[in-house]
Amino acid sequence: MNALHLSTWVPSIRSHPRSLPLRKPSFPFAAPWKQLGNRAPSFLHSVSAVLTKEETVQDDNLPRPTFDFKSYMLGKAAAVNEALDAAIPLRDPLKIHEAMRYSLLAGGKRVRPILCIAACELVGGTQAMAMPSACAVEMIHTMSLIHDDLPCMDNDDLRRGKPTNHKVFGEDVAVLAGDALLSFAFEHIAVGTKGVTPAQIVRAIGELARSIGAEGLVAGQVVDISSEGVSNVGLKDLEFIHLHKTAALLEASVVLGAIMGGGSNEEVEKLRIFARSIGLLFQVVDDILDVTKSSEELGKTAGKDLVADKITYPKLLGIENSKEFARELLQEAQTQLVDFDLEKAAPLAALAKYIASRQN
Repeated sequence: MNALHLSTWVPSIRSHPRSLPLRKPSFPFAAPWKQLGNRAPSFLHSVSAVLTKEETVQDDNLPRPTFDFKSYMLGKAAAVNEALDAAIPLRDPLKIHEAMRYSLLAGGKRVRPILCIAACELVGGTQAMAMPSACAVEMIHTMSLIHDDLPCMDNDDLRRGKPTNHKVFGEDVAVLAGDALLSFAFEHIAVGTKGVTPAQIVRAIGELARSIGAEGLVAGQVVDISSEGVSNVGLKDLEFIHLHKTAALLEASVVLGAIMGGGSNEEVEKLRIFARSIGLLFQVVDDILDVTKSSEELGKTAGKDLVADKITYPKLLGIENSKEFARELLQEAQTQLVDFDLEKAAPLAALAKYIASRQN
């Protein structure tokens, strides 16, 4: 691959006029680390994150740990799994539906659909209003994993502890299974959403389409591929990759839920910043886990970014500074929730902390 200097052509997500519409971000994500030093964010008295096994974030403005996060996640994940199973039953042509279901129902934490439902309920909506959108973002996430694992992309043999889709069904069917999941996701929102106005549905579909296209997930993927083996990739470039490749779909998950729940523009934008923060946090943690955990612990191939000579936060910043960045992102995410009802915001606050503290 020819060397290129990404910063000469990669626009900032906050300045590009057609990029994902974050209004007046309250902090620079990739702040210069020389300005951070050893300062610990005052917002956090203890951070779970990737730093310790402590699971309590203490702040008077946030929900107290009376919220049963484990039960909440299990209940919501079960509802999502049931809805996904019903959305794509086995039917002719059998092989394509088997391939779609193989990856879609292979397990996983269901973080994106649960974020969608939690955001909807936070602004006054119901789980039923959000479920088609929640399923849609999981279908698209699964598509991205199927395609990402292909030999022409990351060339991975293991996903969620199982052989990747193309290893079971072949590359041709894996590509088509991803394509089918992508197209059906939009159909599912359009046809399956009940109790929501047509204007909200159209707005949500537009939001989702933008998040995964050439100005969203695909943009991040292309720049990620182009950065492999390039020595002069900087923080700005890495931020662009992950705000698009990873954070964009997490952002869409939350924003779709807020739209379907009838949230005001102000509520939607606060939740957008929340989601963008946890989206980048998700990737920072992922980069750290990739170099600190085994393949068995992760359920996917560990160390593959190092082998592929990809740029990562630990590679640019080191492990400790990457952990500090995770602290900052968690702080920003939690800050966006303080104006909401604390009880209703508890699931999102807990999900942010879970993303910071996950071990696989």
